[in-house]
Parts: sequence; C-alpha cells; structure tokens
Amino acid sequence: MLKFVRHTAVPIIVGSLLSCFSFAQDAANEDAAPKPNLLLITVDDMNADSVGVYGSKLEGTTPNMDRLASEGLKFEYAHVQVGNCYPSRNVMWSGRYPHNTGVEGFYPIKVADYPTLPDVLQSEGYFVGIRGKVSHSSPYHPYHWDIDLTQRVDGSQEHIKDVESYGRSTAQGIGNAKEAGKPFCLNVNISDPHKPFWKENDPHPSSKVFTADEVPVPGFLVDDPVIRKELAQYYTSVRRADDALGAILDALENSGERENTIVIFLSDHGMPLPFAKTQLYHHSTHTPLIVRWPGVTKPGSIDDTHMVSAVDFMPTICEIIGMEEAPVFDGRSFASIIKGESQKGRDAVFKVYNENSGGARHPMRAVETKDYLYIFNPWSNGTRKVSGATLGTAAYKKMKELGKTDPKMAARMKLFDFRELEEFYDVKNDPDCLVNLADSEDHKEQLIAHREVMTYFLDSTEDHAAEAFNGLGIQKVVDRYMEKVETEAAERRKNRPKKNRKAKPAGKGKGKNKGKSDDAAGKKKAA
Repeated sequence: MLKFVRHTAVPIIVGSLLSCFSFAQDAANEDAAPKPNLLLITVDDMNADSVGVYGSKLEGTTPNMDRLASEGLKFEYAHVQVGNCYPSRNVMWSGRYPHNTGVEGFYPIKVADYPTLPDVLQSEGYFVGIRGKVSHSSPYHPYHWDIDLTQRVDGSQEHIKDVESYGRSTAQGIGNAKEAGKPFCLNVNISDPHKPFWKENDPHPSSKVFTADEVPVPGFLVDDPVIRKELAQYYTSVRRADDALGAILDALENSGERENTIVIFLSDHGMPLPFAKTQLYHHSTHTPLIVRWPGVTKPGSIDDTHMVSAVDFMPTICEIIGMEEAPVFDGRSFASIIKGESQKGRDAVFKVYNENSGGARHPMRAVETKDYLYIFNPWSNGTRKVSGATLGTAAYKKMKELGKTDPKMAARMKLFDFRELEEFYDVKNDPDCLVNLADSEDHKEQLIAHREVMTYFLDSTEDHAAEAFNGLGIQKVVDRYMEKVETEAAERRKNRPKKNRKAKPAGKGKGKNKGKSDDAAGKKKAA
C-alpha cells in the first residue's frame, strides 16, 4: 500500500460565503461492491457555452456531449481553477491549488510531496493510463502512469487531431487493464478545440463544418468578418472534439464495460481567444461538467444548486472508489451531490492564475459566486502589459486595430492589456464581464462581501498572494510582492533547458503521425 505524505495546507471547506461545513464520508457496504472503472475525458480550450446543452446558439456543435448529458448529470455551476492548461490539469489530478503543488506555470516540480491521480488509483489496485497532455497532467514528466496511450502498440504515435485515434487509445487502455486483471482509470485528453484549429482541406476532418456567417459571436468579442472566420474554425474544431468523444464512448460501449464505468467529462478552460483563455473571467473557467454513473446518476438530471470545481475532483474520486484513508486535499468531495443529495457550503469557487507558458508572471485571484465575480490583479499598475496565449489570435489583432478608430474598443482593449487592480462583475446578468462594477456605489456591499471571501480563501489555503491582497491600497506592499514573484519567474526562465528547434520530418501515409504527437504538440504552444 502506498504511503501518502499528508499535505500541510488547510483543506478548503467553504460555507455560505464565510461559514464552514464539515461532513463525514459514508462508505457503508462499499467494500462488497466491485470497484468501478473511471473514464476521465477532457477537451482542450472549450467554452461551456459552445456545448448544445449548455446554451450554444449554434445548432449541431456537440451531439455526443449532448447525448452524454442526457444519460447522466449535468452541473450548471462547475468551474476549473486556472485559465491555462498545465496548472489547470495539475489542480484536477492533485486536488490542490497551484500554490500548494508548486505547479503555477509551465515548469516541472521535481520534488512533489503529495500524491496525484496515478499514485492514488494505483495504490487502490487500478490500471491507470493517459492519452494526450501527458506532460501537463503531473508535477513532472515522465511520471509513472501504467501506460501512455498516445503511443500505439506498434510504437508509432497517434496524431493529436485524429478523431478515430481516441477510440483506438481507449480500447487499447481497456484491453491492457483487462490483461492486468485490474479495474481501469483512463484519462483521455482530446486536443481540440486547442489551436491549431481545423482548416479547409484539413487531413483530419470534422463531421460538420461551420461557416463564418452562421457562427455566434461571444459578447466579450466583437462582430467582425475576420473574427467570424476564426470562430468558424473554432466551432468546427469543437465539432471535431465532439467526434472524438463519440469515438471514445463507442470504444467503451464495445468493450462491454459501460455499465461498470463512471464517465466524467469537462473542458480544461475556456476558448483560446481574448477574455477567455489565460484569464479568470467567467468564460475562462466555467466548464461543462457531465458525470454518467450507471445506476447512480439519473439520466438527463441537472444540478443547478451547487458550485463545484476542479480542486474537488480527487477527493470525489477517492470517495467514489471507497478509499478508506484518502490523502488530505484542498478540495472536498461532491460524491454525495452526484448521488442526488445536497451539500452545504457550495456557494463560491476560488480561482487562480499565475503565469503563461512563456513564464511571464501576471498573478490573478478570483472568487466567483452564482451572482458575482471578484478579481484581484496585483500585477496591474498601469504600465505592465498582459502576456498570454491569445495575443497572437486574429481576434486580438483585429480588436486592437479597431481600437485605433473606435474609442469604446480602445477602452475595452486597454482593460485587456493593462487591467485594473480590482474587477467586479454581475455574472448573473453580465456573464461576458463587460461592465466593471468595482467602483459602483450600488454594489459596494457585495464587493466588500466578496473581498472577505477572498481573504478567507487566501489565508486558509496559505496562498502567497495573501501578502499582496492584505496590502490592498498600499502600493508599495503590492509592488514588493510583484518584485518577488517576477524575480522567481525570471530565474526559472533563465534556468530552462534549451529547446531543440531542429524540425523533424513529418510522417507519411494514413495512420502515421503527420506532424506531432499529442504531447509534442502540447509542449510547443500550450496553455
């Protein structure tokens, strides 16, 4: 049996804004039942509202996601913690916030004194495999997954955008687990709709192609032909991600393991366009969380009561599989909610961002409730400019161009580039976060309440950003914090190993890796 090192951080138990709630696990009769298989499926860079059952305004984007929701439980108020990939996925599979894992950016943590998904599940007798995002799903790489399903049986690499390959990988992982005589836990990570988007004459087709004139334009962007073209590529990539999900679910069905397999589906963060990815806005973190647990979840059920988040996944998984002595986590289990029960203290989620894949440090902290979103940006001083994965997009470039002649757009992009120290949004009525209410007298009481919740989260999770937040209004305190974290980031960038930029020849022929494997492509420009 694996001996876990218990984490020193205080576990998060959030109440109605500031109250606390404790609960006892009920594992009665769990030992008698066979352990369920786990199929953990993510898509990459997809907004929740791109999904049909989550209110997509474009018909036909996600028939397989919609079908999965009709067979299980859909969470309306689910969020991931981080708006970019590497840190977000490490929260999911550690049950800890980035400041308690050390994985705050795109760099490995060689000494990790806490267990992650493979450690926990392997200690409970599971066969644990992964497909895609391999280096982004653990504190360091290579990690001790039982198998990397990105690699085929014959040694060749599956292509990052090949729909059918996801079905092959799933079938292979299930087969390997059966050979080992163990229940399986497979983490299958679909690349789409992460860039590069689908393009015309793409060798990896989507079952449906959307045109620029039919796609909806999110409210946080602007309606322009250039942006519509980019959105058409994005939505077609969403459909290709949905095709891959269909291939995965078909492989599960064909394996005969459907009825003993819990499926958990979500996106790692929002779309790779401005005001979504690498931010903490509503659409940056709102995720389409769907759980299908045969015999437990009611088909077509919806939870619109509880707020859950990615930091809660590991404690939930531990309870689901009946683990007797689970590690200490920052999150807490919502297994009872999946079973149709209620939980108190599910009124807020804590969100975290630190730096992008290039190591540029722009720390942000946020608290989101059902009605409001409060964001603290200690990096914002009027001169520092944001850096992130979306600055190279057609949408960003076009909005900057429009800002040269449109004062409203200029103000919008100034906010994006330089931000404000505090942002406060009525997400119930303004989910696109267009009107900052931080200076609104009518919302002063709500702002103060959310600041108090922020204080609770920062202190109880031992977040280093508490230093800056406690100095709110004292610029030299905030500046001192930023100097410290920027110095640390600069030192990491200096010590990064040199990348080998020598191009590798692309594979040829059907079934070969024409370009890059899942992991290689993810390392090139990930978030």
